[in-house]
Amino acid sequence: MTRRIVVLDDTADSLLSRIEAVRSAGDVPLVADGRWPAAQREAVDALVRTAEPPAGAAWATLTSGSSGTARVVVRTEESWARSFAAVSGFLDAGAEQVVALPAPASSSLTLFSLAHALAGGPRPALPGDDAGLAAATAFHGTPHALRTLLERGALPRVRTALVGGSHLDQQVRALAESRGIRVVAYYGAAELSFVAAADGTGLRPFPGVEVDVRDGQVWVRSPYVALGYLGDTGPLRTDGPWATVGDLGELRDGVLTLRGRADGAILSASATVIPEEVEAHLRRLPGVRDAVVFGYPAGGVGALVAAVVEPAAGRAPVGAGLLRETAAAGMSPSHRPRIWFTGDLPRTAAGKPARAEVVRRALAGEVRRVVG
Repeated sequence: MTRRIVVLDDTADSLLSRIEAVRSAGDVPLVADGRWPAAQREAVDALVRTAEPPAGAAWATLTSGSSGTARVVVRTEESWARSFAAVSGFLDAGAEQVVALPAPASSSLTLFSLAHALAGGPRPALPGDDAGLAAATAFHGTPHALRTLLERGALPRVRTALVGGSHLDQQVRALAESRGIRVVAYYGAAELSFVAAADGTGLRPFPGVEVDVRDGQVWVRSPYVALGYLGDTGPLRTDGPWATVGDLGELRDGVLTLRGRADGAILSASATVIPEEVEAHLRRLPGVRDAVVFGYPAGGVGALVAAVVEPAAGRAPVGAGLLRETAAAGMSPSHRPRIWFTGDLPRTAAGKPARAEVVRRALAGEVRRVVG
C-alpha cells in the first residue's frame, strides 16, 4: 500500500490522537498552520496530492517557503526516534512530566516533541494551554518564546529548557537561570534535526553526531538526517554519509561556532526564511520592479524580515499599507516583511542587485524607510 501524506489542522484539541490515527493507518502526518493564507494552503495541498513520499517516510514538516514555493521535508521514524533518549536526558523529563511547546504544531520543533510524546516522552502543552504551561517542568522552544513566557510568569514549575530555532541571547539565558532553570541551547535544522548542543560551554556535537567543517560549511554525519524533500529540492546536500544545509561555521577544539547561512537565509524566531522566495512574491506586486530581502537585527528573535522595494519605472513608491496588505494575503506570517524600505537598487556589472550594498545602505539609513 502506498503511503499518503495527510494534512491535519493544528487545532490543539485531540491533535495527538489525530496524528496517531494517521500513523496507525500507515500514512504520514503533516500539520498545517492555521495562520497560512489560502494561497499557501492550496500550494501545500497541491504538492501533497501530486508528489509521492519516498519509501520509509513517516513524518513530514513544512519548512521555509512562501506562497507557491512550499517545501516539505520528509523523514523516517528512526531519524527522530534515535534522539528521543538524549532529548529526555536534556529535558530531565519522562512520560509523567509536561513539556511546554510554545511554537505552532506545524513547526518541526514542536512536531518532533509530539512524536516524542507518542513514544513515551513528556506530555505536550501546546499554545493556548495555560493549565499545561503552569504544570510544565520542561520547555522546548525558541529563545524569543522562552523570554516571553518567563516575563509573563507563565512557567512557574519549569526547571529545564531546551532552546533552538535561533541564537540564544545571553540575557535570555541569564533570565532563565535566575529563575532556577537549566538551559541547553542547540543548533539544528529541519533537514538535519539536532546537530550540536550547549549548556553554557559552547556548541558541541549532539550525541550520535559527527561534525566537520569543509570550506567554511558545516557538514554532519548523523542518524537524524531527513530523507529529503517532497517533490522539490532545497538546501540539503549529501556527500556519502555526510550532509549539509549550507550553514557556515568554525570548529575548534570540539566547539562549533556558527557564522550564518551560506544561502543568506534569515533566522527569525522559530522560522528560517529564504530571502529569494519572499523576493519572488514581492516582484509580482503591482508597481514593484525588484526587491531585496534581508534580516534586520532584532535582539531576541534573531532578525526581522526586511525588504527594500524598487518601484517600477515611472511609478511612485508603493505605500506601506498596500505592501503589508498584499504580503499578508500571499505569505505566511513568519515570511512577511516587518520593515520596508524603498528606492533604486544598486547593481553589479551583470545587472543583478548588489545585495551586500543594499543591506549596508538600509542599515546605515541611506535608503528611505516606508512608514504608515
